[in-house]
Amino acid sequence: MDQLALLFVLLLGAVLSVPLGDRLGLPAPVLMTLLGIVLALIRAVPNVDIQPDLILPLVLPPLLYAAVHRTSWRQFAANKRPIFLLAVALVFVTTAAVAVVANAVVPGLSIAAAVALGALVAPPDPVAATAVAGQLGLPRRMVSILEGEGLFNDVTAIVLYHVAIAAAVSGSFSAPRAALELVLSAVVAVAVGFALGWGANKLMGYLGDATLQIGLTLLIPYASYVLAEELHGSGVLAVLTTALFLAEHAFDADDVLTRLTGRAFWDVVDTLVTGVAFGLIGLEVHNVIRTASGRWGEMLGWAAAVVGVVIVVRLLWLLPMTWVTQRLHARRDVDEEIPVSWRETVVMWWSGMRGVASVALALAIPLTMDDGSPFPDRDEIVFIAFGVIMATLVLQGLSLPWLVRKLRVRADTEAEQEYEKVLALRAAKAAKRRLKEIEEVEELPEEVQEQMLRRAYDIGLRINPEMGAEERRESQAKRYARIKRIRRIQAEMMSAARHEVLAARSEPGADPEVVDRVLRQLDVRSLR
Repeated sequence: MDQLALLFVLLLGAVLSVPLGDRLGLPAPVLMTLLGIVLALIRAVPNVDIQPDLILPLVLPPLLYAAVHRTSWRQFAANKRPIFLLAVALVFVTTAAVAVVANAVVPGLSIAAAVALGALVAPPDPVAATAVAGQLGLPRRMVSILEGEGLFNDVTAIVLYHVAIAAAVSGSFSAPRAALELVLSAVVAVAVGFALGWGANKLMGYLGDATLQIGLTLLIPYASYVLAEELHGSGVLAVLTTALFLAEHAFDADDVLTRLTGRAFWDVVDTLVTGVAFGLIGLEVHNVIRTASGRWGEMLGWAAAVVGVVIVVRLLWLLPMTWVTQRLHARRDVDEEIPVSWRETVVMWWSGMRGVASVALALAIPLTMDDGSPFPDRDEIVFIAFGVIMATLVLQGLSLPWLVRKLRVRADTEAEQEYEKVLALRAAKAAKRRLKEIEEVEELPEEVQEQMLRRAYDIGLRINPEMGAEERRESQAKRYARIKRIRRIQAEMMSAARHEVLAARSEPGADPEVVDRVLRQLDVRSLR
């Protein structure tokens, strides 16, 4: 098996792991990691040959971009306090704790190298957290915090990592200079992110065509990451800023086709890139086994000590910080989402799985110092990092569904349904207001007015059938049943039309381009 065949195996596994994970109640990233481990143990499977410095730029931008579009700037603004405590403060605390323990247990490991190890194992993976939260039906407030933590902790950890690696390679460290570099990195990243987001938004309107607009959204995250890195900023923060800007401003409300097509496209990208990334984590077992040859007991002991620190520190930090956040939340009437019980706090603790970013940072550790000598204890650092990744991703990922069931942590479906009902009512009222505005400037026949008024109410009713519960329940139930029947008949009519047009593709003399154009028009009409 060559590298290309291995890539296709991982892509196929990424597709199959989603339905398999749904059946087994396990996160797809965990299944892909297990698949990678199995492949790594097969002699015919080659070692993965990817340049370490290419992993972050290739994998993180699309994954971060897709994750940001599942949330909003308002959620970040409302949850800035819990996100800051988790994404920034917890990363610093974990880095410091791991550095102290690693420096004590690994003979000869320098402080700078120990800090680099702490920084690369500190951030829980945003992709794994989002995938787990989505599949297990956790409360929305927990999902928001996990997504926010996952997106921002990479920024903090990567900046800390680069500072530590620079100190280890050069042999010198200046705290003021490191703090200045951290601030400048953030400022440059935010400036690049906003600039590219603004430019991409303007370019979207110029392109017009849905295919070109979606193609641009694939390029923008990479451009944002690379440009920020070239200017010595944080590529991850730049992608995050660009994605948040575009999520708020990019699409016109009436651009139905671009929005639906873009959502489907990014779902596909997210699934494939996530699967390949976590498959590569499992495949790295090849190198880990070679590194530990002859020193298994000693190196496993070091890895176990760091794994224990990572897991325990997260719990010891979350318990008091959740209490503090709840007290502050009670004093100030703010719209932030926080864990409301110890059960939710425990689930958040056990959701701290490490993944893609930690792997990329571990593999990106330079081979040599500035003076040409080998980087000290590089193999040991990589082994410990993979021990943490495997222990948290596989152990916690496999046991998290069981823990969620035992603690009975579930989404508040009643609140979600009530909010959906409110939105449906707002949509119907907006349609009615617009109808009145049209009636003021246009003379409509009475039967047309009545028909349009019913259509306006039907907009909300189709979103949420329970919307009419308070008013005329029985009549609305009959009307909704009639609407469903009409929609079913319309769907069957449109299906027959599509089948007829598709059949024309096989007829002699048929122009496939014309057939596809007509079929596209039918598809768009069906969507609307």
